[in-house]
Order: sequence, then structure tokens, then C-alpha cells
Amino acid sequence: MSKQHDIEWRALTFSQLSTNELFDIMKLRVDVFVVEQNCPYPELDAKDKLTTTVHLAGYIEGELALYTRLLDRNVSYDDCYSIGRVIVAPTWRQARLGDVLMQKSIHEIGQHLGSGPIQIGAQYHLRKFYQKHGFVQCSEEYDEDGIEHIDMLKTP
Repeated sequence: MSKQHDIEWRALTFSQLSTNELFDIMKLRVDVFVVEQNCPYPELDAKDKLTTTVHLAGYIEGELALYTRLLDRNVSYDDCYSIGRVIVAPTWRQARLGDVLMQKSIHEIGQHLGSGPIQIGAQYHLRKFYQKHGFVQCSEEYDEDGIEHIDMLKTP
């Protein structure tokens, strides 16, 4: 059972991010996806700077604890919105906040981008986590940068 934490949510476009917020986000993404997962790949891409991209950051006690990148329709998948770069910071993983992050991410897509199908490229070992949030597998397994992935779809 997880303890309730006061989360300060920030849903901002690239141009709205302060330099400190941008640094916090990029550092967390590189620390987890490149260093922790031992996966050297170009973590930063042009999707970060799109005017419609929403960077959803959850701060707890002043520390960036939760993050997702929310993409508009047709950016990553045809006629679908997308949630990517899903991270719970290592120091906050035992608080079991992943469900809160996904619920907030789905809600924020509706608030900032619109309603419709949401597709994700999920690490295969996390498929049951995403299934709890209404996503269903819609592709075969595939290798992405040395990690097994599947595409998953949530329809309204």
C-alpha cells in the first residue's frame, strides 16, 4: 500500500519550461534510459521541441519524481496520441507512484491535446502495468535499442 504524497504537477510545452525544469527532465531521462538501462542511444530528439508536445513533470519535496512526454496525434503513431518516456525516479520507485503517473498522463492528454486513441511503445516486461490502464498489445515484440518492446493501444 502506497503512502499519499503531495505531488506538484507541471504540464508544460518546451518553450514554457524553465532552464532548471529542462535540466531536471533531461538529466532524469539520461540517468534512467541511457545510464541505468545501459542503452546508449540518442535520448533527446526533435519531438521534445514540438509546439504541441507536453512535458508532464511531477515534483515531490522539490525533486523531479515523475515524468512523461505527451505527444499529439500523428507525431509517433498514425491518428493516435502517445505517452512516452515514462519515468518514476529511482529514489521514488518504492512509493509505487507509476499508476498515479499513468492516470495523470492519460488525463493530461485529454486536457491539452484532445480525446482519441493513445498508443505507446512499451518495454515488453512492463506490459501488465500498461494493461491495468486499458492498453492492449497491438504489435509483435520488437527490439528497440537492445530492449524488447511492444506497441500498445488504448481506445476511448
